[in-house]
This record gives sequence, structure tokens and C-alpha cells, in this order.
Amino acid sequence: MTIELDTDRMLAEVADGIGWMTFNNPPRHNAMSAEMNRAIPTIIESFAADPDVRVVVMKGAGGKAFVSGADISEFGERRTAAEARAEYDAIAAAAQRSLLRLDKPLIAMIEGFCMGGGVITAMKADIRIAADNAQFAVPAAKLGLGYGFDGVASLVELVGKAAAAEILYSARRYSAAEAAQMGLINRVVPVAELESAVVELATVIAGNAPMTIRSIKSAIREIGKDPDRRDLARVAELTEACFASDDYREGQAAFLEKRTPVFHDR
Repeated sequence: MTIELDTDRMLAEVADGIGWMTFNNPPRHNAMSAEMNRAIPTIIESFAADPDVRVVVMKGAGGKAFVSGADISEFGERRTAAEARAEYDAIAAAAQRSLLRLDKPLIAMIEGFCMGGGVITAMKADIRIAADNAQFAVPAAKLGLGYGFDGVASLVELVGKAAAAEILYSARRYSAAEAAQMGLINRVVPVAELESAVVELATVIAGNAPMTIRSIKSAIREIGKDPDRRDLARVAELTEACFASDDYREGQAAFLEKRTPVFHDR
């Protein structure tokens, strides 16, 4: 099933329990425009509401890039004057919030360039799998851009202060192997095996109990917050709901009968 959008620079479809979101701007190495950012919440909200979607994968079109950063051709018009910059930033922030709020597993499938805003977008995923031709950089320091607290904090949380400082201060490119070593991505696979590796993982996740995964994702999300802002009651509610679910009974029955469980998210 394909989701109709107001732009052809973003693609969205659902197949075999997986929602696929594709950054589709190959001539610019999938550089993110305001138009593309504006479409992301629509896609994510559609996937969130669709019971057939158990896991979401985001990827770049064209084989050369995941996302190469923001579309610099828009900077003069959209990121210079304060009013225009505020509108641009609000559109981008809404896109990033939609990724963070998704309560289904989100995988980033990274091939080629993953730069600037591409790194920020990839960090919103629960799991990042990269091809061995992937390259990572946050070039803000080479462009004179201000880099907001949230982006810095997210990178520090993922790779630690020292690695984040090197990435941001140097603005240099890192190989997929270096990114994996510092914890920026989960693992590296040969480029020819990237899609099959992602589909294999997504299929495994899609076959597991959605309520359990939702409760775990909620707990992981709360861990990243300050202790006094954590909604542990919500985590406990989601966890307890698992034990009262048909899926819990199905999991036990399947185990005893030595068969693959079939979960229905209820």
C-alpha cells in the first residue's frame, strides 16, 4: 500500500508489516528541504495509526545517500532572516518530534552519505544499520551554523561527551566502521546485503508481540529523560497491559505447543 503525499520528494508505503519511509531527493543526495520535512509527520502519523504496520524503516533513495543534510540551496531564503528561520526551524522540529513520538520500532537503513541533519534524523531511530560505504559527519562548524542544545545532547547521550566533541569540533567525515566503534550505529554490513539485513531484522521485530515492544520502547524513552520528568506510571501501565493481553496467552500457548506465535496486538 502506498500513502499519497503532497510531495514526490518523500515516499511512503506499507508491505509485510513494515512501513517504509524514503527520502527521495537523489539529485541532491536526499538533502532535506522544508517540503520534505513537512511531509514526515503525515507519514509517521499514518504508520502509527495503521495496525498493519509493526515496524518502520527509513531510508534514502538512489543508493548514494541516506540524508546528506539540510538543503543548503534553501538557506538564503529560509535560514537567514530571523522570521524565515523560525518558520523553517519549526517545520524541521515538527518532523523530528514525530519521529521521537512514534511508539513503534524505528530502524534507519543508512547507505552512503549521512551528514548533518541526516545524522540527527538517524539518531531518532531505535536501531541504525549502515552499509560499509556509509559516511557520517556533522559539518556545522565548517558552515558557521549554530547547533542547538537538543542536537548536542542527543549526540552526547548516544556516543558520550568525548566522541561527540570530536565529531562536532572537527566536522570531519567518519567511516561506517568508525561510527560503529563509537556507538553511533548498531552495525555495519556489506552494501549489497544492507536491505536484506534490514528486512530480516524488521521482519523478526514485526513478528514479536507489539504490546511488549511498545512497553519496552516506552521504558527506553523514559530512561533518556531527567529522573524527575520520567512517566514511570505510563511504563508500568503498558507493562501490566501485556500480562492482561490475549498476546500474552498466545505466547505461552505457542511456547508449549512448540510453534510460532501469532500476535494481534490485543
